[in-house]
Amino acid sequence: MKKIILTLIASLGFALGAHAAEGGIAWDKAPVRTNDTASLQNGAKIFVNYCLSCHSAAFMRYNRLKDIGLTDQQVKDNLLFTTDKVGETMRATIDPRQAKDWFGANPPDLTVIARSRAGHNGTGADYLYTFLRTFYRDETKATGWNNLAFPSVGMPHALWQLQGDRRPVFEEHESHGHKTQVFKGWEQLTPGTMSPLQYDETVGDLVNYLQWMAEPAQNTRVRVGVWVLIFLGIFTVIAWRLNAAFWKDVK
Repeated sequence: MKKIILTLIASLGFALGAHAAEGGIAWDKAPVRTNDTASLQNGAKIFVNYCLSCHSAAFMRYNRLKDIGLTDQQVKDNLLFTTDKVGETMRATIDPRQAKDWFGANPPDLTVIARSRAGHNGTGADYLYTFLRTFYRDETKATGWNNLAFPSVGMPHALWQLQGDRRPVFEEHESHGHKTQVFKGWEQLTPGTMSPLQYDETVGDLVNYLQWMAEPAQNTRVRVGVWVLIFLGIFTVIAWRLNAAFWKDVK
């Protein structure tokens, strides 16, 4: 009975988390390019510099970055901030107890976040791409930030210096006697170090890396799968002709 109750509680928590991830505005389409080495390398740099201080990627090792064209020496010189060994996993520097005090919960591991956040609005990459581009100032929140894709999120805007401060612009619509707020766009309050286009490209690179990190072997899997299908197609033709030759004299 205890196991059943714990299972139901876990299922409810997952359902609530999924609902929160799918709430808010429609998701934008993420420019996923897991074959673009330059994009993946820039995404890895953004991830290590802006995400790894709070979020771990505990199932990803630094030396796996060789798959996107980086050498062990490049990883050591530019991306190793939490350890001295490239064979170590990507662990966050934050103390989990402090994180719980500051944010209300320990920040989730991001190793497979791009695969786990898929929903009816799109893929997990679409959600992350929208989420990272829809933060805005909200002084009523403990962190000072809110998000259109995940309302009342407990995470602050880690990339705010790049994007600057913005506020959403809404229009009030009335339908069947009910008034609703419809999102119309953004008003830039203070500029960031990047233009809106540059920021979107940077977030695209970060999401691209997160998508790759969720399954580093995905490009190899697809490439091998294509050759397997070609082989099976050719073998099917050969087997069909052999069968016809073996049975041609049987009436």
